[in-house]
Amino acid sequence: MSESKSVTLPLEQLHAFCQAAMERAGADNEYARTVADALTMTDSWGTFTHGSKLLFDYLRRVKAGGMSLTNKPFVSRSGPAWAMVDGQNVMGQVAATFAMRTAIELARTTGVAYVGVHNTNHFGAAGYYSWLAAEQGLIGMSMANDIPSVAAPGSLRAVTGSNPLSYSIPTGPNSDPILLDMATSTVAGGKVYAAHQRGEPIPTTWINGLDGLPTTDGSLYPLKAALQPMSGAKGYGISLMIEGLAGVLTGAALTWQVGSWMFDDPTQPTRHGAAFLAFDVQAMMAPEEYERRIRHVVDEIHAAPTIAGVDHIMLPGEREWKHRHNALANGLTLPADVVAKLDRLADEWGGERVEK
Repeated sequence: MSESKSVTLPLEQLHAFCQAAMERAGADNEYARTVADALTMTDSWGTFTHGSKLLFDYLRRVKAGGMSLTNKPFVSRSGPAWAMVDGQNVMGQVAATFAMRTAIELARTTGVAYVGVHNTNHFGAAGYYSWLAAEQGLIGMSMANDIPSVAAPGSLRAVTGSNPLSYSIPTGPNSDPILLDMATSTVAGGKVYAAHQRGEPIPTTWINGLDGLPTTDGSLYPLKAALQPMSGAKGYGISLMIEGLAGVLTGAALTWQVGSWMFDDPTQPTRHGAAFLAFDVQAMMAPEEYERRIRHVVDEIHAAPTIAGVDHIMLPGEREWKHRHNALANGLTLPADVVAKLDRLADEWGGERVEK
């Protein structure tokens, strides 16, 4: 197989490629489209570590029997402003989309809603699900637990997962929402893998070796290294909060009980947990008043004085939305490592390669 290079293509072509690969693997149209929607949106933000690159390894688990393409998530328990979803071991994108849509529906009635998910899998970019709420005019939050990969201050080994946290705040009609998506480590594990695969050095602030001290050797992660916690004790504390909301409260697997979707036996479910919150702005404030107030915050931040060479202070997500608008107008350039994974996907599951 020839060495893959970066490829520029329309977003619609990438979406069609992902959906077709899912359907060839055995997913129905709705399931395949849901996954393709999430992965393609994530790529369009420039977050290539959590987009279509993941699909090859997801389907590897499907082929081995550790993940289902035919089950459907369902609400197993609920109250006026909350619900618990059994993910039925479907792909994380399917369970998470179902859960956030359930949270949105509940919040339309109660103002605020929480939905937890158990028996699910790695769900990719947390920001996608927060955006689903913001797209409908609600404030959204999403989070998930994971197998420990992040040290705590003073620990020799990983104590918590990189447990992502996201929020999205609508800023008015025809305006991009504020969007934050972060790991509770200094960097997502996928970025360590990607840098190592590209032969690039990593900063001393990314991982600790077996001695608990910083290292620049990305090959050590995850078996012989742990990610550093974001902002030290603060990131560690936020990660534990997410473990409580996405793991403990939902009935999902906890800490070392969670399976690694990349490294553990692909015949077995990973039993991740996730949690979603939705806040219906219109239940609490007139839409015109809300829009006036959020625009005041946005305009004030944009107008804040800056250092030389900086045009304006950026809001969380502003860089990602700029990347997406450019991709919609001019096509999306996929890095070579992403193209290589998609080539392997086409070779294994059939169909044309993405660059055709």
